[in-house]
Amino acid sequence: MVNRYGALLTVATALAALGAVAPAQASAAAPVSVSFAATEDVFVSQAEPAKSFATATWLSVCGSGCGGTATGQRLALTRFKVTGIPDDAEDVKVTLDVVSARTTATTVSALPVTGSWTEAATTWNTRPAVSGSAVATHTGFTTGATAKLDVSSAIDGDGTYAFALTGTSDTTTVLMSSRETGERGPKLTVTYTPGTGEEQTAGPLPFTLASTSALRATGKKVFAHYFPPYPISFDNAATENDYYARNYLKPEGESGKHAAYGGLLRDRPPGRSPITGDYALADLKTEVKQAIAAGLDGFTVDILSVTSANWTRVQNLVKAAEAVDPGFKIVLMPDTNGLASVDSATLAKAIAGLAASDSVYRLADDRLVVAPFKAEGRTAAWWADWMKTMETTYGIKVALVPCFVDFGKNRDAFASISHGFSNWGSRSPAANANLTTNITTAHNLGKIWMQPVSVQDERPNQGIFDEAGNTENLRASWKGAIDGKADWVQLTTWNDYSENTQFAPSRNAGWTYLDINAYYLTCYKLGCPKITNDVAYLTHRVQPVAATPSYAQTKLMKLRAGSTAARDTVEVLSMLTAAGKVSVTVGGTTQTYDAPAGVSAKTFPLRAGTASATVTRSSATVAKVTSPYPVTATPYVQDLHYRAASSDR
Repeated sequence: MVNRYGALLTVATALAALGAVAPAQASAAAPVSVSFAATEDVFVSQAEPAKSFATATWLSVCGSGCGGTATGQRLALTRFKVTGIPDDAEDVKVTLDVVSARTTATTVSALPVTGSWTEAATTWNTRPAVSGSAVATHTGFTTGATAKLDVSSAIDGDGTYAFALTGTSDTTTVLMSSRETGERGPKLTVTYTPGTGEEQTAGPLPFTLASTSALRATGKKVFAHYFPPYPISFDNAATENDYYARNYLKPEGESGKHAAYGGLLRDRPPGRSPITGDYALADLKTEVKQAIAAGLDGFTVDILSVTSANWTRVQNLVKAAEAVDPGFKIVLMPDTNGLASVDSATLAKAIAGLAASDSVYRLADDRLVVAPFKAEGRTAAWWADWMKTMETTYGIKVALVPCFVDFGKNRDAFASISHGFSNWGSRSPAANANLTTNITTAHNLGKIWMQPVSVQDERPNQGIFDEAGNTENLRASWKGAIDGKADWVQLTTWNDYSENTQFAPSRNAGWTYLDINAYYLTCYKLGCPKITNDVAYLTHRVQPVAATPSYAQTKLMKLRAGSTAARDTVEVLSMLTAAGKVSVTVGGTTQTYDAPAGVSAKTFPLRAGTASATVTRSSATVAKVTSPYPVTATPYVQDLHYRAASSDR
């Protein structure tokens, strides 16, 4: 429940993305609680399948053995209309409150109902289908007392929600209906903490991003790979002197450990001022809000260990998603590189502990989705045994979606135990030219496919880079996902700054890559949206590829084999409501061209100096962007990370 495309992006945080310091976090607002009475409720009886109980002042819930017969089941249906919940609400909890008419030791479960039904016309014979797993249960009812079932995971902001109340006991649970006097019928109680007005913005996109509920309703999923080693802050220090600034962005950082390649990182999360309280959890909540605001369905979290600080961050990420919006799902991704020494039983215990959270992703049939990175690091037989341990020891059935480094060599061995497949993918247009083949192969095997979508990849410490071609690689990998009808998408990555693959808001790109991504995400889920706002995006490096750094690096990045050829270009990616004239200035040299309505891209030679672009129509300026990142022919350290800027940020 986060305001569409504005969460946590105040003017201050926009400046922070460029290196400025944001103000301290505002104080939290007081919690708010609001209740909604049932708009309709009724029970149905298998023993009297054609009878309507629409006038009854009670709701009966009972198992199939109710009344001493084998066909005596009763279930209740109730519907609510939720309105007025702020989009930026957080720490949301929703309970289904029912008042008992008698004392019983029975258990009642609540399951979401999506089929149509009406209070007046529904009987056992005409009841809507109820499928999937229970979202809440309650045991023990006392006459006149209110029982609360936590249905938070089934609620996603304003809307209409219906639930079936079921039980397995032969003893009848009797609850008050909305027709009972004293307003004792079912209620839905929503408790939340309002966001502060400072967290809102009208939104800088060239189109209107659909609501969270509309994007999630498509069934197509877009996750971003979360890499725990790089949180927003390691030490809660001010931006100019935090761990990133002192140790990761300087060649001499961490006692010169990274001097050979000019420092570990070239980019970092936007800075912020120190905050009070549990800053690590607060920062993870911020990242969840950012991802929701960008239209994402969740994170695939890289589980590198089950004991270290990275493990604590995984646990806190699950907590953060649960607090902000349990509908934002965390896909568990054990990493066989980091977990090489962890045995099956230890991993099963750790995963089962995480799986207790409503924010951890399960399929509609209640299977837990587990998507191991470099799944081929363990044999298919090992994973099959591990899945058996999960089921026999913890009662958890697993839907395995292995993410391979080499899909072609491993798909057949894993086919019999897998719900779907994915691969880590490549990061250049040349390598992403024919992505539909893998998707078709997976579908022909009866499996879903999670397509990797990426921006770029430069790894100073490994001495290698891919040529992304400005935003060409991002657009090419999305085209493959859309054309191939991929079931899910994984953005690789949200925040791996050591490989420079991040989509997350950052110092070098602000929100630009997420803004562009939001357009293609919408194309994938709902069809390409109408452009309603003229926006121009600039991308470029801050040095020519072959430039020699002035710092004495002994290890320089070289182009990965099979990559697109390295190039030195500035790209203008425009999204326009109508055709316009674009004037581009790079290093003092200006060129113009005519850009069509819709989406188009054009490149220009990289030159030292400043890059800018202006879009005019009928002599009026409709979009203008100047990159804040100057280009130099003599960089201090080798830096091949593409910068990005937007005319609307």
